[in-house]
Amino acid sequence: MNRAPRVWVIDDDRSIRWVLERALNKADMDVTSFSNGVGIMESLQRELPDVIISDVRMPGIDGLDLLRQVTSAHPDLPVIIMTAHSDLDSAVSAFDRGAFEYLPKPFDLDEAVDQVRRACRKISDGEDTNEQPRTQTPDIVGEAPAMQEVFRAIGRLARSSITVLINGESGTGKELVARALHRHSPRSDEPFIALNMAAIPRDLLESELFGHERGAFTGAQTKREGRFEQADGGTLFLDEIGDMPAELQTRLLRVLADGEFYRVGGIAPVKVDVRIIAATHQHLEELVRQGRFREDLFHRLNVIRIHLPALRERREDIPLLVDHLLDRQAARLGRPRPAVSGQAVSTLCGLNWPGNVRELENALERALLLAEGETLEPADFGQATASGPVSSGSSLKDAARAAAAETERRMILAAMDATGENVTRAAEQLGLSRRGLQLKMKELGLRS
Repeated sequence: MNRAPRVWVIDDDRSIRWVLERALNKADMDVTSFSNGVGIMESLQRELPDVIISDVRMPGIDGLDLLRQVTSAHPDLPVIIMTAHSDLDSAVSAFDRGAFEYLPKPFDLDEAVDQVRRACRKISDGEDTNEQPRTQTPDIVGEAPAMQEVFRAIGRLARSSITVLINGESGTGKELVARALHRHSPRSDEPFIALNMAAIPRDLLESELFGHERGAFTGAQTKREGRFEQADGGTLFLDEIGDMPAELQTRLLRVLADGEFYRVGGIAPVKVDVRIIAATHQHLEELVRQGRFREDLFHRLNVIRIHLPALRERREDIPLLVDHLLDRQAARLGRPRPAVSGQAVSTLCGLNWPGNVRELENALERALLLAEGETLEPADFGQATASGPVSSGSSLKDAARAAAAETERRMILAAMDATGENVTRAAEQLGLSRRGLQLKMKELGLRS
């Protein structure tokens, strides 16, 4: 593109228009600004810019509606959507309607200019930017910049079935992101199967993954499909992939390369079409250096990586998460949704949350079950607030383990009390199997 790129900026905020005009002009681009989207379609009949940057909430016509009209009439014209109301729904909706990119406010000016340059290059190279994913909003919330990157990644990947590696600390919501990737993929009508490598005994893991034939080992009285066959056509989520034994890493690598495997005790290959999403809280590169994880498997899995921030790295999301989680828990438990005092929210925002969103969720559920007043106060989060901010290093890990165990113990006691000591009903309330609850109670010393 030899001439200066022509960029249209559409936003009812005069200061945003001025800032973008100045930055884009400095980058040798011709900019035309509009205070709203009314009449844009008529203007496009007279002149086509190279890129449009549009706000979402504007008088006259919504930016997403304008986006749909523009991409319908001019499918090769890239549109960058920007909004101050940044969530997964708006991000995926923008990509669904054909957006080239999604820019949450407040944005970095250099990033905005880079996005416009990329849009111009795509048009010059003749690449198609108007493939459209499906929409459906999974249970993820957040307004912090790090979470906006996660939302944008989900939106970008929605039209593909590419392998994804999700990394982040325990409790940050890796399975939620995996489910969101599946829901917004071409495989959304097919199964989503999850398997936690760390939760399955080592000697059973091979059968869990690949299934077995009748008589393959003692107790194998019938043929059984493994998780790969159950996920055929859909998505297999392999959580805590760093805990996969070395011998199974070799088998997994072969499946990823060939799309087929043998059941335990089987002689005929089984072909499958499965998208793999893997997750870990560990540093796989370090495991590779230590010889505990195959380097070739790491490269097979590490095609696209999504990093989930720890809760302490996005404290501004805690009030939003408190509202969201309390709404969900109150509805699930059939209890009135309590208010939360400003002091309680401030206290929760000041904690380190080594168990991340999962620990916050447990603390809120415990408070919801045990609090006596209609408003939750700091005292209702006794166990969470008693520990205070946690230091780093080994003490952080010890505190995380202790906090998680105490949270599990209190939740189990509350569930058992609420169900009259009925293990089956308590397990259902906690989202566990009866056997899983019994094992956890034994581990925590709650049952002889």
